[in-house]
Amino acid sequence: MNNVWKYALIASLGGFLFGFETAVISGAEKTIQQLWQLDPFWHGLTVSISLVGTIFGAIFASKPAQKYGRKPVLKFVAVLYLLSAIGCGLSFSWEMFLVFRFLGGLAVGVSSVVGPIFISEIAPAKNRGKLTGLFQIMIVSGIFIAYLTNYLFQSIGDDAWRYMLGIMAIPSVIFFILLFYIPESPRWLLLNGKREEAKKVFGLLHEEFIDLPDENPEHNRNVNLFQKKYLKPIIFAVLLAIFNQLTGINAILYYAPRIFEMAGFSNENAFLQPIFIGGTNLMFTLIGMSIIDKVGRKKLLLSGAVGMFIFLLLTAFGFKSGNSEYLLYYIVGFIASFALSQGAVIWVFISEIFPNEVRAQGSSLGSTTHWLMAAIVSWVFPIVVETVVGGSFYIFLFYAIMVVLSFIFILGLPETKGKSLEEIQKDL
Repeated sequence: MNNVWKYALIASLGGFLFGFETAVISGAEKTIQQLWQLDPFWHGLTVSISLVGTIFGAIFASKPAQKYGRKPVLKFVAVLYLLSAIGCGLSFSWEMFLVFRFLGGLAVGVSSVVGPIFISEIAPAKNRGKLTGLFQIMIVSGIFIAYLTNYLFQSIGDDAWRYMLGIMAIPSVIFFILLFYIPESPRWLLLNGKREEAKKVFGLLHEEFIDLPDENPEHNRNVNLFQKKYLKPIIFAVLLAIFNQLTGINAILYYAPRIFEMAGFSNENAFLQPIFIGGTNLMFTLIGMSIIDKVGRKKLLLSGAVGMFIFLLLTAFGFKSGNSEYLLYYIVGFIASFALSQGAVIWVFISEIFPNEVRAQGSSLGSTTHWLMAAIVSWVFPIVVETVVGGSFYIFLFYAIMVVLSFIFILGLPETKGKSLEEIQKDL
């Protein structure tokens, strides 16, 4: 296997754990609500506490990634995932559960920043979309496996939720071990004045040595992101992250079994349907990744927005009419449209639009925005659907309207396919 692909695949395993940690709660959330007798407000907090941790992880990821390098931070992420899996599986109180879910969220937040950065910094321009997209493929693979294990464990008894959450310890250990076999990012080495080490890594990657005009490591570590010259990439990253979550994607992933129960499916079928969602998510992400460097980021985003709008609208009116016969098809259609567009593009785009000296900070800002919105959306969802008459209709109608606004925003985005990171920096 080509070294670039091998290193990218290993780094993207953090995305697998990211996806698994994100979706696995969908199988446990109802049992946990009953176990600790949580009202809608505290139940929403329990589900979204991981996202609160994710926000903090994304906020603080840039400094250690900039100071210590991408590789050591990824190792730290693997340890956090392991602690979260073991702690959640063994939790004997609600408070203990919250603490370890929060740690899992920290891991997701840091991973969502550092993983795509590392991959984008080792990838050649012609394949950067596909390579960075490996991270998203791993995310949706983790989501699919989480739904599958939830279904397999859901009938084993009262402690099923512990197995659902605890099994993440196995891939966490594998990820940690494999990280010893990847090099440090060559662009990070250059930013820190380690030119000879960077040359060796570029050699491993079979890439031409790329020098940077400013070789002052102290300057590179202390560049402030919030300057006028970085305004465009800041706006693009923040708004893309906001609209990504206002489609309702994380609410659907987190509450999938409950959504199908609300639509009248039996308990077993409510756990089975998300497997179709996860499989669709994976298949269409693979399609998106296979064409992202040919079609481009912008066309994928625009075409996907059209599909998302149609299927969200159908879902909303399906709940309003009480006709749930086609609900699975509507939600699968939405997931396919999302995976092909927003899902395939977001981490690629955010990791490539910022210049080398502020890439960690910029990716951190985009990721923090993404997870802040995810926490809000996931916390609000059960409150709306459980306390507002016709809440299911209104919440999906709101998501559909947000997709229309995102379409207008996407029209103004630049296209980055086929350009080196340095060429994108010049353009912006």
